[in-house]
Amino acid sequence: MRFIALVFLALMSTTALTSTARADVRLPALISDHMMLQRDMPLRLWGWADPGEKLQVRIADRAAKTQADKSGHWQVELGTLPAGGPHTLEIVGKNTLLVSDVLVGEVWVASGQSNMEFPVGRSVDAAAETAAAQFPRIRLFTVNKAAAGQPKEDLSGKWVECSPSTVDGFSAVGYFFGRNIHRALDVPVGLIHSSWGGTPAETWMSRQALTAEPAWKPMVDALDRTLADPDATHAYEKTLDEWEQKNVVVDTGNEGFGRGWARLDFDDADWKTMEEPQYWEKAGLDLDGVLWFRRAVEIPASWAGRDLVLTLGSIDDYDTTYFSGVPVGATGRETPGFWTHARRYTVPGALVRAGRTIVAVRVLDRAGEGGFGGPASAMQLDLANGGGKQPIVLAGTWRYQIERGVASLKPDWGSQPSGPDQQGAPTTLYNAMIAPLTPYALRGVIWYQGENNAARAFEYRKLFRALIRDWRHAWRLGDFPFYFVQLANFMARRDEPGESEWAELREAQAMALAEPNTGLATAIDIGEANDIHPLNKQEVGRRLALVALARTYGHQGEHSGPVYRSHAVEGTKVRLRFEHAVGLATRDQAVPQGFAIAGDDRRFVWAQAQIDGDSIVVWSNAVIQPVAVRYAWADNPDANVVNGAGLPALPFRTDDWPGITQH
Repeated sequence: MRFIALVFLALMSTTALTSTARADVRLPALISDHMMLQRDMPLRLWGWADPGEKLQVRIADRAAKTQADKSGHWQVELGTLPAGGPHTLEIVGKNTLLVSDVLVGEVWVASGQSNMEFPVGRSVDAAAETAAAQFPRIRLFTVNKAAAGQPKEDLSGKWVECSPSTVDGFSAVGYFFGRNIHRALDVPVGLIHSSWGGTPAETWMSRQALTAEPAWKPMVDALDRTLADPDATHAYEKTLDEWEQKNVVVDTGNEGFGRGWARLDFDDADWKTMEEPQYWEKAGLDLDGVLWFRRAVEIPASWAGRDLVLTLGSIDDYDTTYFSGVPVGATGRETPGFWTHARRYTVPGALVRAGRTIVAVRVLDRAGEGGFGGPASAMQLDLANGGGKQPIVLAGTWRYQIERGVASLKPDWGSQPSGPDQQGAPTTLYNAMIAPLTPYALRGVIWYQGENNAARAFEYRKLFRALIRDWRHAWRLGDFPFYFVQLANFMARRDEPGESEWAELREAQAMALAEPNTGLATAIDIGEANDIHPLNKQEVGRRLALVALARTYGHQGEHSGPVYRSHAVEGTKVRLRFEHAVGLATRDQAVPQGFAIAGDDRRFVWAQAQIDGDSIVVWSNAVIQPVAVRYAWADNPDANVVNGAGLPALPFRTDDWPGITQH
C-alpha cells in the first residue's frame, strides 16, 4: 500500500501544479536565461499554455506564431541563426515571458555513467582548472537526477555561465571536450550534461527500442510487472538488503557517537591526520567501512547565534555530520547519486557560539573509493545568507579514526537489483533525463558508459548500436554525430594472456563504429589499476574533441590512434596492418608490448613484436604455426603502440573465437 500511496501523492502533486500553472504560458527548464541555441539549424522552441491559446515567439530577427493544442502544448520552429548573441527570447500569449542572455553556438549532450558524471573538481589539477574556467561563452546545463516509468515532458536543471564558481561540479569530460571545441572554433558552446553513475545502457533506452528486440523485451515486461505490483517496493527493498549483505559494507550501528567522537570536549590528540579532500585509498588506507573525521574551527564573535551553512563537497558513500556534537545533516541511500552529491547542511544559530568548536563527519564507505571527494573549494563554513566576509575554509588537515574496517571488497555490481522507477531499471533514465531533451536542437552527443555492461559485453554489440539509433530517432535530426569513449584500463595486471570481459566490451564499443557518423576515443592508456574513475579527464575530453573537430567540423589533423585493418601469416610470423598508422611507434620508445599469439590450440602466449614501417610483425618461438593475434586484450593491458600524433592503438583481435560473455 505504501507504493500505491506514494504514486497517488505524486500524481496529485503533478495535477495540482499543472492546474495552477496552465493559466500562464510556461517553458521547459532548457528554455531559460543563459541558454544556448544550436547555430545554423532550425530553432525548436516549445512549452505549455491554455488549450487553444495563440502565441508569438521572437528572437533576433526571427519570429513565428503558433497555437497551443487541446492538451495545452505548443511548439514552434523558427529559422536558423548564426553563432552569436546575446539575444532576448520573447514569448507572448496571455502573459509575456522574456528569456535573457541567450547565445547561439554549438550544443552537445554529454551522457553516460560515472566517468561522464565525474566532476571537474576531482580531476587532475582541479584547483588550477577551476580557477582558469572563466569562459562566459561556454554555457553549462546539468540535468538533475531522476528516474521514471514513463517518458516525462520536462526535467529540472538550469543554464549557467562557465566560471570558477559553476564548473566544479560539472562533468569533467563534458567540460574539457567543450573547452577544446570552444577554443578551436571560437564560437559559443553549450553543454547539456545528463548522466548517472553505475547505470547500464538499457536504462538510457526507450521502451520502443527495447521491446523491438525479442531478447530485450523481457526486461521491459519485468519492469511493467513491478510497477503494477503494489508490493514491488517492499520486495525490492528486501532483495536489495540481501544483495548488500553479500556484497558491500552494511552499517551495523554508530559506535563512534557512543564513544563521544562527535563531542566538542573529546580528546582526539592520538588520532591520525589526513589531508582533505581525498579518498582514503589515496592516503594509503586500503579498506572499506566507517571512518570518523574531526576538524577544529574558530567561530568569530560576529557569527554567534546566527544560522550557518556547512558545505563539504561530495562524500563517498554516506555521511552523518555533526556541529559541536549535534547532528546537522546526513546523506544516505535515499539521495540519488549519493556518492557524488554535494553536501550542504544548515547549522542552526542556537548551536553557534563564538570560539573553538568541532565539525565531525562519520563516513560509511560501502565499497570502492571512500571519503571526501571534494572539490576543496566546496569545503567551507559560512553565514547562511552568504554575508560572511571570509568563509571558514575546511579543506586541509583533519583528524581521523577507524570505527570499523574490512579489506577492500569487490562487489558484483552487475547483480545489484533495481527497484520500481530506479536508475538501474530499463528505460527509466531515458524517460526522465533524455526524453525531455529530445525536442531541443543539438549538434551531437558524447558518451562514456559501458562498465556496468561489461559482464554482458557480447549483448552490448547490439545494445549500444540500438541506443545510438534510438536517440537519433527521438531527436529527429538525422544521423547526428555520436562520439564515445572506449573503456580505460582498470584492475590488476595479469602475468599471462587470458580472457577479459572488459576487452570484449571495448570490442563491442568499437563495433558501433559501423553506425554512420560515429567516432571513438580510446582511454586504454590513461586508466588506473586501482581506480575505476581515472583522474585524467582532460585527455579524454581532448581526444573526443579531436574526433569532433575532424569528423564534424572538417579540421585537419589526426584524430584516432592506429586501428587494426588486416593481417597476413608469413611463415612463423604474422604481419599486422593498420589505418591511422603514420609515424607508428611506441609511447616509451621500447619494443612493442601487449601482443599475444596463438595457434590452432587457441592457447595464447606473449609475443615479440617489431615495427616495420606502417605495419607490425609479431611472433613467438612457442607458436610455430600462428593463427591469431591479440593486442591489449586484457582488463588492464601493458600496451604501448601509438602513432605519430601520440594517440594509442585501439585494442583488437584477429580471431572471432567465442568469448566469456557469449552465452
